[in-house]
Amino acid sequence: MTVKPTISTDDRAIQCAALALDKKAYNVKVLDIRGISTIADYLVIATGTSDKQVVAIADSVRSGLKKYGKMIDMEGAKEGKWVVMDYGDVLVHVFLEEFRRYYDLDDLWSAAKVTEIPAEYLWEGKGE
Repeated sequence: MTVKPTISTDDRAIQCAALALDKKAYNVKVLDIRGISTIADYLVIATGTSDKQVVAIADSVRSGLKKYGKMIDMEGAKEGKWVVMDYGDVLVHVFLEEFRRYYDLDDLWSAAKVTEIPAEYLWEGKGE
């Protein structure tokens, strides 16, 4: 029997963001919602430019975190407009731009502390 490696909640949230950014997600945010909600410790919010990219971003997160265990649930991958991935301690939301604006989780969770994503994972503004 093989033992899966473990990952801290903080590292899981950053890893989700990094895996999304690897597929060129933009406007990626990691929100620390501990202390303001009991649904999870972190929300990771990302945007894709097409339904295919939204699904590719979600697949990147899913496959990249597989080595740490299974996700609890994933919804929306067939449509590719808003994919929600539940890791228990981290919820990942991948949106098409118009759905992100409409549901406005950024404003809804504006009381959350924004966790900085390490620069090594960022691609926006680097001339690509």
